[in-house]
Amino acid sequence: MKAMIIQSYGEDAVFESADVETPSVKPRHVLVKIAASSVNTVDTMIRKMGKDLPLSPDTPAILGMDFAGTVEAVGDDVDGYQVGDEVYGCAGGLADLPGTLAEYIVADADLIAPKAKNLSMAQAAALPLVAITAYEGLKRAGTGPNQKVLVHGGSGGVGHVAIQLAKHFGADVYSTGGGDKQLALIEKLGATAINYKSESVQQYVEKHTGGDGFDVVFDSVGGANLTKSFEAARLNGQIATTVSMIELDLTPAHFKGLSLHVVFMLIPMLHNYRRSDHAEILADVTRIAEAGDLTPVLDEEKFSLNDAGAAHARLESGKGMGKVVIEN
Repeated sequence: MKAMIIQSYGEDAVFESADVETPSVKPRHVLVKIAASSVNTVDTMIRKMGKDLPLSPDTPAILGMDFAGTVEAVGDDVDGYQVGDEVYGCAGGLADLPGTLAEYIVADADLIAPKAKNLSMAQAAALPLVAITAYEGLKRAGTGPNQKVLVHGGSGGVGHVAIQLAKHFGADVYSTGGGDKQLALIEKLGATAINYKSESVQQYVEKHTGGDGFDVVFDSVGGANLTKSFEAARLNGQIATTVSMIELDLTPAHFKGLSLHVVFMLIPMLHNYRRSDHAEILADVTRIAEAGDLTPVLDEEKFSLNDAGAAHARLESGKGMGKVVIEN
């Protein structure tokens, strides 16, 4: 099969087209012909940082985690799938799991789910990592009806999905953005847009919560922005973050009695730990999408498998809106 290979890691790492052996199906796995994959920030981090990240595969490596495609073979001990089924998932591109920048992948059946019938392959491929991340964070924070939820970075890959899922769970959703396009997308998704460049945290907390603070803050920006999340949350509020690799004074969180949920959705893949949780979440995400409550936003730039390097560059440029997708 054709695959895009990284021979060595680094800032100047390049993808090379190569013919590699098509993988054989094995027990508890399915062989999927990949129709589309998407690029996530962690993919670009692996390409540049290599073994400085403990999750990077050995080179030569096939990167890429998300995919959508059609089942071509079903391994032993797999229930619920047959040849011809359209599926999606996040199942490779790290540790010892070959990735999705290829024509085929052998995917653990516990890391996939049936694709939503009302989504294209490209749309489905955009969802797995970001949807699992948003779903897990919102659920762990106890998101539900009549809550006020603040999503930091609502026009990004994780954030734009978090807005839609929080609305599906019944919340009143608000979201920060920093430009006209970002704010317009946030409003289009059904959230109240907040321009973090022109409004202080104190100002928008007073404006939208009467000074009480938000019940749940979903922070897809993280890092130093976590201090803004602490400031924006109500007393005994809930904060879910996807980016917490930072040294930070937790004193403000202590005096407000905040609960902090760190979401690292790659744990099941990395440690073969409760992988079926991902299948269950993806199955629910499919149900939500088919109900019309979740539609991924795709970047306007189109990329093929040969364009893997350009797709990475597009995501890193910060100019994209929604998810960058590669179609085979």
